[in-house]
Amino acid sequence: MHTPRNAFKQALAAGQPQIGLWLGLADPYSAELLAGVGYDWLLIDGEHAPNDLRRTLAQLQAIASGSAALPPGRAAPHPVVRVPIGTGDVGTTLIKQYLDIGAQTLLVPMVDTPEQAAQVVRAALYPPRGVRGTGSALARASRWQAYPAYVHEANEQICVLVQAETAQALHHLDAIAATPGVDGVFIGPADLSASMGHPGQPDHPEVQAAIAQGIARIRAAGKAAGIIAPQPEAARRWLQAGACFVAVGVDALLLKAAAVAALAPFRT
Repeated sequence: MHTPRNAFKQALAAGQPQIGLWLGLADPYSAELLAGVGYDWLLIDGEHAPNDLRRTLAQLQAIASGSAALPPGRAAPHPVVRVPIGTGDVGTTLIKQYLDIGAQTLLVPMVDTPEQAAQVVRAALYPPRGVRGTGSALARASRWQAYPAYVHEANEQICVLVQAETAQALHHLDAIAATPGVDGVFIGPADLSASMGHPGQPDHPEVQAAIAQGIARIRAAGKAAGIIAPQPEAARRWLQAGACFVAVGVDALLLKAAAVAALAPFRT
């Protein structure tokens, strides 16, 4: 039995747009529900949502279960896990743990230099290409050795996405994107706007121009560009600009907006 292929990674490499949804409610029940909607990918957020390793594991299991509700022929959504940190010794350890529980695609925040990007890649890959610990016998990722060649096959299925969300990252963006083993670069509009001196203003013209230039530079390096764009017009604009993986909403915000709309007719 072979290690499952990472269809999301293959789609990015082929330039096929992937539409995703952010999961910030940190709840497997809602993750299971949303897995049956039809998104290409679902992001389990371990940076700004209250997700730890076990809660992330529960959501990975829920997404696998929820995809059974999809119509025949519809591919299951691919779970992407955003780790809280991916650099330094702590980041290396966390990456190992999140991969062992079955994540194949990681989104790593605050990668500002090509050296940090290279460290993230090394943490995600088995030797000799990386430093990931090889305790796969205990890992859900190998289905407890049901995939007997997992340690030989895993590296090709791991997808590493790094976030460029500071002015420093933009300065190094070409080198970050060119880092071997980096499959894509995700631009974080909120943190980028703060770093550029426009906190809370991701729609500021200077920030928008920097994002557009960033997407073009990422594409020029032959890598996939990603972004979060909850407004449909913005999502379409970035897709047309060349972004390949775009999150078009956040579960918590969608829930709040629907709750506010349901209440509005009864409040003056």
